[in-house]
Amino acid sequence: VRRVVVTGMGMVTPLGCGVNHNWNELIKGSSGAGIITRFNIENFRCKVACEVPIGDGSNGTFNIESWIEKKEIKKIDDFIKYSLAASEESFKSSNLPILEGTLAFKSGCIIGSGMGGLPGIEQTSLDFAEGKKVSPFFITGRIINMPSGYISIKYNLKGPSYSTVSACASGAHAIGESFRLIQHGQAEIMVAGGTEATICPTAIEGFTSCRALSLKFNDQPEKSSRPFDDGRDGFVMAEGAGTIVLEELEHAKKRNANILCEIKGYGMSSDAFHYTLPEPSGEGAYRAMLNCIEDAKITAENINYINAHGTSTPAGDKAEVMAIDRIFKNSANKINVSSTKSQTGHLLGAAGSVEAIYSIKSIVEGILPYTINLDNPIPASNINFLQKEPMELNTENVLSNSFGFGGTNVSLIFSKFNG
Repeated sequence: VRRVVVTGMGMVTPLGCGVNHNWNELIKGSSGAGIITRFNIENFRCKVACEVPIGDGSNGTFNIESWIEKKEIKKIDDFIKYSLAASEESFKSSNLPILEGTLAFKSGCIIGSGMGGLPGIEQTSLDFAEGKKVSPFFITGRIINMPSGYISIKYNLKGPSYSTVSACASGAHAIGESFRLIQHGQAEIMVAGGTEATICPTAIEGFTSCRALSLKFNDQPEKSSRPFDDGRDGFVMAEGAGTIVLEELEHAKKRNANILCEIKGYGMSSDAFHYTLPEPSGEGAYRAMLNCIEDAKITAENINYINAHGTSTPAGDKAEVMAIDRIFKNSANKINVSSTKSQTGHLLGAAGSVEAIYSIKSIVEGILPYTINLDNPIPASNINFLQKEPMELNTENVLSNSFGFGGTNVSLIFSKFNG
């Protein structure tokens, strides 16, 4: 089986645009949460979200005109726009040549999303009810596989191109499936990740109705996302995108690419329990992590850090802690755990890919991010919750968890590249 490495990364999140800007904000302990500005929230129970900062492109703000031609902007929903920005940074940082000939046929793209162009669907439905015409770009600007379509067209990726749709595990599945395609010789290069932009009335009220969102901190938005804390009361919706460039090792070495890390493990499972709640003992999460560790051909003892799914929901965080405790029950040392969702909020279908980038950066920089707002952690026997400040650690292996509605679970292992 062939080895797979990461050679490029790009991201747009509530902490801002760009991998380095994001990392600096993350390590500072910044919060991307605030009062919702995208629509009138007067009659909404939830008033908090983590929005991508819009601006002129300075200080990490997102300026759409820097990434997309003006004539294209109105044709597509924000989830496509964010994916195009993230993928451009990924390509630039990877220093890939223009993909032509045989290599183009061995290069592909998998971008996941949980909900696609819901804001555009919502607005078009309202407009249509008032007698307005439906745009000829309505379908192509909203359907979930279009980020992969747009990116493959832009960069001449003629290999596998599709989308993964598995709620909050979508971005992680996209990376895992791309990893497998390269492992088994069906691709040499893959652009993979997730994107989401659904901070709109229907989504906010929908997630509120199923009791998923935080409602207690409308007057203190920056305190609302608090994974693993006793005071947690739901997740904070976020938006953005994260993409990485995966390459077959020998191909990357041949072109003297800057190798950021190696991907070693991909594990999956299903709870087969409930459409929103996790299996209470964390059985599904446990099996995803176990499968991933076995796939990587390492032991739990070899893992230095877990970037947890940790959404800040009462049931979800508890189940994940139980699963992690079980995996590491025989380890000599407690496992370092944090959730970067405390700072970014929950990017839904983009969460797994954004957190994959943070996991890779923790290996590259030798620094582990911490969980903000973690005042009173869930009791755990084998976990060292990172709180108050980042930890400096020479990191060999990082495990990243992503779980989604419907009971879908994904774990990925990223490792320091040692030749």
